[in-house]
Amino acid sequence: MVEQPSEPLDSVFHALADPTRRAMLASLAQGEHTVSELAEPFCMSLAAASKHVKTLERAGLVRRTVQGRTHVCRLDPGPLAEAHEWLRFYERFWSQRLDALAALFTPDKES
Repeated sequence: MVEQPSEPLDSVFHALADPTRRAMLASLAQGEHTVSELAEPFCMSLAAASKHVKTLERAGLVRRTVQGRTHVCRLDPGPLAEAHEWLRFYERFWSQRLDALAALFTPDKES
C-alpha cells in the first residue's frame, strides 16, 4: 500500500466530502474564479463561500490571490493526484477480488 502522511490526505478527503466544495473544484477545473463567482450557483453569502474556499486552501486544493478587494482562486491539482494514488491501491485490491469472484462463476472450459 502507498504510505503517506495522513494529515494532508485527511484534509483532502475532508474537503472533498462536501458537495458544494466538489462543485467549486469542478468550476475551478475550467479556470480561475473569484470567490463571488464560486458562491453564485449556490445562492450563498460571500462569508459562507469564503469558508468553503478556506477549507479547500487548507487541503492544498486551491490557491487564492488577492487583486485589490477581489480574491481570485485557482485549482491546484497536486493533492488530488496524491489522493488518486492512495485510492489506486484499493482499486487494484477490489479488481483482484472481483476477478476471483467472477472466476468462480465462469464455467470451466475443460468440463
